[in-house]
Amino acid sequence: MAADSTGLGEPDLTLRLLWRERLGRPVGTRGPKQRSSVDEVVGAAVQLADDEGLEALSMRRIADRLGMKPMSVYTYVPGRAELIDLMVDHVAGEVPLPAASGSLRDRLALIARLQWNEYLCHPWLLSVDTSRPPLGPHISDHWEWCLRAIDGFGFDDVDLDRVLTMLLGFVAGPARAHLDAERLRQSSAESDDAWWARNAPLLDRIMEPERYPVSGRVGQAAGAVDVGPTDAFDFALARLIDGIEAYLASTTAG
Repeated sequence: MAADSTGLGEPDLTLRLLWRERLGRPVGTRGPKQRSSVDEVVGAAVQLADDEGLEALSMRRIADRLGMKPMSVYTYVPGRAELIDLMVDHVAGEVPLPAASGSLRDRLALIARLQWNEYLCHPWLLSVDTSRPPLGPHISDHWEWCLRAIDGFGFDDVDLDRVLTMLLGFVAGPARAHLDAERLRQSSAESDDAWWARNAPLLDRIMEPERYPVSGRVGQAAGAVDVGPTDAFDFALARLIDGIEAYLASTTAG
């Protein structure tokens, strides 16, 4: 279960902060007079989470980065819960949304790869439960863009929501596996090939071919393939889109 969740802050304050450009920038009630901005606080929080993970996020650490006293941060955001909502919405707006074109398959792949890149840029997103998403301008714009990208291909409105929820939810799995493998590679002095080579003699003794015939055969075949860093994601995404296309064909035929 994710350690942090969006949607846990006070709703009215959170929405006013998220939509501050339209509603006007709210002024806090605690602490000294403001000498920075909500944008700078959110930017510092995102950078801290990028550098050290979401577990390092605290008002004191953000204040240190901005050269202010910890209580001063509360003049910009009420607390950590609201700040996480702001952070998630902020990173959703970092990259301009491209024009969607081509086939349904092309558009589904585009949506998934944008989400993949966002996770790789901000791994801490994978530890945030967004079951109640922050309904800020960037999240809202992104969802509208996703819907428009695959609207008109034959999905009804319920299926539009279901397909996008499934597609975006799928990306988290391979992204987490990819980032875990990358962290292990960077922290270990031993490569994957060296690790397997070192363990091979013992594995040969305990993994009897008679007991694990299919495992042995598949393991040898998989080990002989030159696998790139995104191959698992590319393969799984292609098969997921195969299924979505087959489902759409079955519903339109019916």
